[in-house]
Amino acid sequence: MRHDPLDYLADELNSLRDEGLYRPLRVLDGEQGARADVDGRSVVNLSSNNYLGLTTHPAPRARAIEATRRYGVGSGSVRTIAGTMAIHVELEARLARFKRTEAAVVFQSGFAANAGTVSALLDRDDVIVSDELNHASIIDGARLSRATIKVFPHRDTVAARRILEALPRRTRTLIITDGVFSMDGDLGALPELCELAEAFGCIMMVDDAHASGVFGRNGRGTVDHFDLHGRVDVQVGTLSKALGALGGYVAGTRALIEFLQRRARPFLFSTSHPPAVAASCIAALDILETEPDLIDRLWRNTQFFQNGLTALGFDTGSSQSPITPVIVGDARLAMALSDRLFQAGVFAQGIGFPTVAQGRARVRTIVTATHTQDDLQFALDCFESVGRQLGIIQ
Repeated sequence: MRHDPLDYLADELNSLRDEGLYRPLRVLDGEQGARADVDGRSVVNLSSNNYLGLTTHPAPRARAIEATRRYGVGSGSVRTIAGTMAIHVELEARLARFKRTEAAVVFQSGFAANAGTVSALLDRDDVIVSDELNHASIIDGARLSRATIKVFPHRDTVAARRILEALPRRTRTLIITDGVFSMDGDLGALPELCELAEAFGCIMMVDDAHASGVFGRNGRGTVDHFDLHGRVDVQVGTLSKALGALGGYVAGTRALIEFLQRRARPFLFSTSHPPAVAASCIAALDILETEPDLIDRLWRNTQFFQNGLTALGFDTGSSQSPITPVIVGDARLAMALSDRLFQAGVFAQGIGFPTVAQGRARVRTIVTATHTQDDLQFALDCFESVGRQLGIIQ
């Protein structure tokens, strides 16, 4: 009998179980809403990136159906052969105007946008200066580029400056940070890093996945939030979180975008977005520009929920966004908190190593504009009850 060369994977899975880090996939039955049916249970949903509720908004739904009827269900090709449809060009023009840049290009995911851009822009002779908590897609893109990677402690711009000062002159260097960090919810040190980029002649890049549709005027992101237009060379965003659909994009100069269209491997070797996705993204941009109250409601809900957790005595870290971690440290305790909350009617996923550092396990929550105050108060009551049962709060 042939030996199974993959039998070591069972040992790896058993190790995850022993550490309390093996998590089953929760199955959503129905819409991705503020209240949802998950694994056959009706729960308040605090695990979705659907910040503004646009996954189920009537306008993107209608536009997606209309585009499917007109264009079909797929594009049938990569962008560089026969897969660039008029609706893709329209979406990219809208994104460029929205981000106030010369041009934009759409990728199949936010991960592909980051990894494809970083790996295309740099090579083995270059240097990447990266925040230690940057998203995995940035880390993978940096590795694929074969550039030298220099990591500075989270938001420590003094350490970033020391790295830059030690580099040889005329070294092509990229400074990169998340706009909003996805596990802690705090903001990147973007103004200070822009100053360093200008002082040392670096390329400045920000991943605004969790800031798109959340920060800045009409949700334009952290570049707009900090009034840094013209000072960030590469802006990455997502179409799959606040915009409610699927994909990622890069906005910048026309030269940058045309270069990525010819060198970024995810763009070159992946079939383009289905027309329905592109149409729903255009509709989502319309909503951001015409319904600003959605973002206001998101922030009112965020303040209410964060104030409630803090008043109960939970450690919510340094969050400055609708991402609010409830940090408990021990992985087993974090998973127990998540599981008991689910049984009580609240879906808030437990997160442990390697997604976060050892000893920093947490339950990660995200508030949306479509949660009612009753939803959030119910969740707070559940957090209080379960938190006391587990000894996390007194």
